[in-house]
Amino acid sequence: MSHMKGLAVFWSAAPAADATPTPTPSTPTPLKDAQESATNAAGWVEENWSTWLSIGLRIALILVIAFVLRTVVRRAITKLIERMNRTAQAVDGTALAGLLVNAERRRQRSAAIGSVLRSVASFLIMGTAALMILSTLQINLAPLLASAGVAGVAIGFGARNLVTDFLSGVFMILEDQYGVGDSIDAGVASGEVIEVGLRVTKLRGDNGEIWYVRNGEVKRIGNLSQGWATAGVDVQIRADEDLEQVRALITQVGVDMAKEEPWNERLWEPIEVLGLDAVYLDSMVVKVTARTMPGKALGVERELRWRIKKALDEAGIRIVGRPLDPDLQPEDAANPATTTTVAAPSALSNPDSPQSLATTPIPPPTTPPVQK
Repeated sequence: MSHMKGLAVFWSAAPAADATPTPTPSTPTPLKDAQESATNAAGWVEENWSTWLSIGLRIALILVIAFVLRTVVRRAITKLIERMNRTAQAVDGTALAGLLVNAERRRQRSAAIGSVLRSVASFLIMGTAALMILSTLQINLAPLLASAGVAGVAIGFGARNLVTDFLSGVFMILEDQYGVGDSIDAGVASGEVIEVGLRVTKLRGDNGEIWYVRNGEVKRIGNLSQGWATAGVDVQIRADEDLEQVRALITQVGVDMAKEEPWNERLWEPIEVLGLDAVYLDSMVVKVTARTMPGKALGVERELRWRIKKALDEAGIRIVGRPLDPDLQPEDAANPATTTTVAAPSALSNPDSPQSLATTPIPPPTTPPVQK
């Protein structure tokens, strides 16, 4: 009986339990999302912080080494250039001083060489450091290097003249072919150098014009300002003059000229009479030469001609030239009245000669009769 009563109570309670609502899961809030994201980020950082720290230390070490190496190399290049300048200055005042360039040109050349070397060193060191940093970041360098190679080839073909000019300028500066203040003959133009660049050289011509010469277009260089120059003068006198007297007069002119300013600095050796350069029927040419300061040969030649002319005039020795003086012409040629013209002999001038008899006269042309 009690068993049946308990079963009734169970069945009566079951509908009541089914009528109660079942709990539903709660929806996520933004705060919970932020907490979960922060938790995930903290976990990711905790897992990878050692890797990023290692990469950062590597990058910092590469940059420090690159900057230190760049500074050391640039200072070494600067000291090398300064030592070259001191070595060049040490020979000033010696026998080699005349073969060297002036201090300003040495300074400009050294500055240009140092600038080129420092730029090349900086490019190589910093470029290598950049590639090492990219490799540390696990960036594939193969596509980058391939693209750079293709771009370099394209630029090389498109700008080959620019590359040629640049390389020619570098070698011209390194070999000291010419510098500012030199008088050169570059083939395409000549004049005084006013600026030397890695791509273009500026020349000032004799009439004041400025020539811009590309270094790659220069095939030959004639430097008229390095070492020494030679002044040459030709003195043409009559054939009956005393050569010993002429030699003595020219030698004395050279001695007097070498004692006066500014010719005592421009003349590096005594004036020398080389001898007869040419002998004609009515005149002869005496060759005179002198070694001078570079770039001063033209002025020395003009002054030497002036002094030689005055000395020969005072001694009564006449200088002749082309065209010849009328006094040097033969007497018959100088007087047209005494000259006669003779016609060349001809066999046809004699009407009885076989040649004249063999000739037949040309018959006159005949006119056809007029038809009526």
